Amino acid sequence: MKKSALAIFILLIFCSLNAAGQKLYKFQDKKGIWHFTDKPTANQLKEAQQNIEIRQLKVTSKQLVWLLQKGEERHPQFYIRNDYSGPVEVEIEFSQRDNVTATPDLPKHFVIQPGESDTLFKVNGINEFEAWQISLKYRYIIGRPLPHYQAMTSYFPPIAPDSSFQISQAFGGSYSHFDAQNEYAVDIAMPIGTPVYAARAGMVVEVDDDYFKGGINKAYSSEANNIRIMHDDGAMTIYAHLELEKAQVYPGLTVAAGQLIGYSGNTGFSTGPHLHFAVQINKGMELVSVPFTFYNLSSNAEEPQVEAWLKGFVPRQR
Repeated sequence: MKKSALAIFILLIFCSLNAAGQKLYKFQDKKGIWHFTDKPTANQLKEAQQNIEIRQLKVTSKQLVWLLQKGEERHPQFYIRNDYSGPVEVEIEFSQRDNVTATPDLPKHFVIQPGESDTLFKVNGINEFEAWQISLKYRYIIGRPLPHYQAMTSYFPPIAPDSSFQISQAFGGSYSHFDAQNEYAVDIAMPIGTPVYAARAGMVVEVDDDYFKGGINKAYSSEANNIRIMHDDGAMTIYAHLELEKAQVYPGLTVAAGQLIGYSGNTGFSTGPHLHFAVQINKGMELVSVPFTFYNLSSNAEEPQVEAWLKGFVPRQR
């Protein structure tokens, strides 16, 4: 009897996606010919007869975590490719299963380091002479799970030494700090183009640098340029609403406390130019903010308060 083919469907139901954007360049060369391109050469730009018109194109999402298949068609094995520079937690489950079994059984959570994982699970038919069909779905959260996280350190103000900026919204702010990811965030009012510094040493794991829109329309909520830095205890600092294409760091780069990482802006859901700063953890497949304190000029820890002035200073080695 001929064996039936196995039909496999994989669905990504939730993820954190990086953004990638492009520009459209319009210019005229010495012969009067107009050019439209997304990647002009240096010679083309040099030969342009007039100012170059640049149009920012719509930003597209870029997937960084993939559930992939290998092995024999009738005995497939599955693994994850993680293109982040830090760990992610992945939840995988069946959305449909007919005449199949998994080893180990699903649903199951996996913590995946950067790169390709080993085989996570295998699928086999219960009766190989009957039709098989499975549908898999998965979702992921950046960072390793920290169900019992306790803060062990404070953070340096993410601003330049000898500068002062006012906190316009603090923990539990009623305008936009009411969801789990932002409950313990602070907004620091500052002009567009103000230097932003790492509040703690760590590794850059995420950079969105291509968004160019901002305003009070909630449609902009996912369109804030941001930098995410992971620290040695698994906590992550997020710096959001940054200026277009002004990131000074890239994923995988190790940064020191007090290092320049970007410039403030007004991208995403925002009422005006400011820096949004928070400390976040992965708490059981959910990204949540946690309370934190800033070091003051006397190296004492202070909880940020609305309308308080935050003062920058040079971090000492800790």
